[in-house]
Amino acid sequence: MRKSYLILLPTFVFLALFTYFPLFRSLRDSFYDFRYTTDQSKPFVGLKNFERLFADDIFWQALLNNIVYILLTVIPSVVLALLLAVALNENKRINRFLRSIFFMPTLLPLVSAATVWIFIFTPNLGLLDYYLSKIFGNMNNNFLGFSDTAIYALAFVGVWKFAGYYMLFFLAGLQTIPDYVREAAVMEGANKYQIFFKVTLPLLRPTINFVLITAIIYGVTQIDHVVVMTNGGPNHSTSVLLHYIQDLALNSHDLGKASAATFVSLIALFIFSVINLRVLEKGTHYEY
Repeated sequence: MRKSYLILLPTFVFLALFTYFPLFRSLRDSFYDFRYTTDQSKPFVGLKNFERLFADDIFWQALLNNIVYILLTVIPSVVLALLLAVALNENKRINRFLRSIFFMPTLLPLVSAATVWIFIFTPNLGLLDYYLSKIFGNMNNNFLGFSDTAIYALAFVGVWKFAGYYMLFFLAGLQTIPDYVREAAVMEGANKYQIFFKVTLPLLRPTINFVLITAIIYGVTQIDHVVVMTNGGPNHSTSVLLHYIQDLALNSHDLGKASAATFVSLIALFIFSVINLRVLEKGTHYEY
């Protein structure tokens, strides 16, 4: 027993230093007002930072933008990753090549990928307008410059970046399903669509559960392309929660309010993860 705890000790130390300590630090800082202070003295304000946070319209807009961004990225990327995994599940040379192609965007740093996509989305000069002009005539679409299209452009980059990564998890999940399960379904007269929806998909629920939680966390935390491509604009239409927190801490120097927003975001993610686990884990345990 003591040996087991010693093995777990390094993991616990890293969790304590890089997860739990920052969480409690953000909670502590949320009770102090860091504005207009030039020394180490910070007035204790209790829940005033949370009151200011919930009274801030930009916070609610950032929250709504983040929800929209999650819906636009998580659902398409997870569905696309699942379809790619099913299509490329067989261990063939062409499938191995295609897996590498679809996984390639995951290897690119998000900042570098955002720089490439800025060029693609450049009005009149970018690759997207170039090919659209061949079909619809002269194009001058400023996808990143208008409030009603910028969030969709960022979501498209998110799907392109992470779908191949999620595909790997589904490929691993498909490998855990024994062949005789599908063979038994075929012997019962099931077609390929019935096998997918009645056999494969239910047995992949643990994997789907994990991928969904991972995708939602990425939808909140992976915002490098937002900073590079739009910096939250135009008119805060692409300002998501983490960008809003960074802007408070780095530009407005309102660390107390930023800490309050951080703590609220972490609590919301934790509650959602618990609910998601409880809902999706029902019926996920099978004996073959």
